[in-house]
Amino acid sequence: MNDLKKEENDAFFKHLKVIMVGFMISIFMFSLDSSITSTAMPKIIASLGGLEYYIWPFTIYLAALTISMMLSGKLSDFYSNKKIIMGALATFIISSVLCGLSGNMIELIIFRGLQGLGGGMLIVVPLKMSGEIIPIRQRGKYMGLISSISVISAVIGPTLGGFITDTLGWQWIFFINFPLGIVAILLLWTYLPDIGTIIKEKIIDYAGIITFTVGLSSFLIALTFIQQNTNISTSVVVSLFALAAIMLLAFLYAEKHAKEPVLPLYLFKNSTFNISAIAMAIIGAILLNSSTYVPLFLQGVQGMSASNAGALVSPMLISSAIMAIVGGGIFSKTGRYKIIVISSFGFFILGMGLLSTMTFSTTILEVVIYSMLVGIGLGLSIPIFTIVSQDAVVKRDMGVATSSIQFFRNFGSVVGLAILGAIVDLTLNLNLQTTTTSIQPALLNTAMHNVFITGLIIGITGFMVCIFLKERLMSDEMKEEKTNYKKTQG
Repeated sequence: MNDLKKEENDAFFKHLKVIMVGFMISIFMFSLDSSITSTAMPKIIASLGGLEYYIWPFTIYLAALTISMMLSGKLSDFYSNKKIIMGALATFIISSVLCGLSGNMIELIIFRGLQGLGGGMLIVVPLKMSGEIIPIRQRGKYMGLISSISVISAVIGPTLGGFITDTLGWQWIFFINFPLGIVAILLLWTYLPDIGTIIKEKIIDYAGIITFTVGLSSFLIALTFIQQNTNISTSVVVSLFALAAIMLLAFLYAEKHAKEPVLPLYLFKNSTFNISAIAMAIIGAILLNSSTYVPLFLQGVQGMSASNAGALVSPMLISSAIMAIVGGGIFSKTGRYKIIVISSFGFFILGMGLLSTMTFSTTILEVVIYSMLVGIGLGLSIPIFTIVSQDAVVKRDMGVATSSIQFFRNFGSVVGLAILGAIVDLTLNLNLQTTTTSIQPALLNTAMHNVFITGLIIGITGFMVCIFLKERLMSDEMKEEKTNYKKTQG
């Protein structure tokens, strides 16, 4: 058994560069698809109709993506990483083609849901495999590279989506995944070793899966109704939130009694895992805070065009991509991480504090510098918390730890955007679906100030949480397995 394991690991490292290319293509597709549809949606609506369903392709994709992220870690333990990522790529490619062939909005919504199910696995499995095979100190370089790919795709997604839609038609924003996905499948099918499963007894936690899916879906649908300002009655929204709360309690009960839980509750006895989860949720909220509301400030307060405002977010995201690689490299070189994450939240706080001071007279250069400070903080921290959370658990729980951390980041983005949207609505007494051209710039400036102050408070919270992060010097060797994790308090 040990000889077989060594043979699998040797095969992985022999073709590491090619495997990483396959992983990065997979992650690029997933990340690109999260942003590329935003600029194409008006033409999709014009082609398919269904304006009343405008927000639902985004909502269903996000819900399926988040659910898939949570489940993929455990599934890859049962069925092997290679089988899961092959299935995820096949699902993502097929559903992408079906999205492009959609004849109406209902079909598009359904196929976007299938895309989300495949997409969540495309990000989690590469991160998990890196944690299982690459020594933790050397893992920083690869995690930083993976994180930078996610950010780069977010930079080019809206622009690429607009270009493809205008030149080839909106269908091609989905068809583009076919050739990319085939390349990824060929590379990973050929060179990725079928590393054996960790959990031999396949006991599926159906109760946990069902309660988690129903609860999260109810929560996201309720948020969508609120943000969309539909004619849905308040009682329906309240009922959905109540169902989400009930399902959360049922999920916790199911996980406490499950033999192979989707999310083992004993993970939360580990302070390092808890801090990593909270920090990643905060990072998700800050990322959407800046990438959503800096362009709105530039358009609504300073009168800039939408294309120019979107372009000015690029320096923030590019700095984040660069610093993800830099942060991972520093970690690999020093084996230290606490100073990196503390510094990252220091950049968050400085950037958000400066963004909250913006007025009509703020120059474009100042906006770029302020947002780049936030980007630097994001880039430094994103790969580190994934590594730290993996180190906090035994190998048997590597999958669920990795998927859980990615879930908390995504969930933080969802909740953060809802909270910030509510702050803007309360300030303006309008819904964000209303065009900002009818809003006085001075009032919108006040709303943006409130949003960035909230981001500042979130950043300070993250800084305070990270102070309690325990540090240990990371090794260049794979760590020894702990024999009884439940007694480990971190």
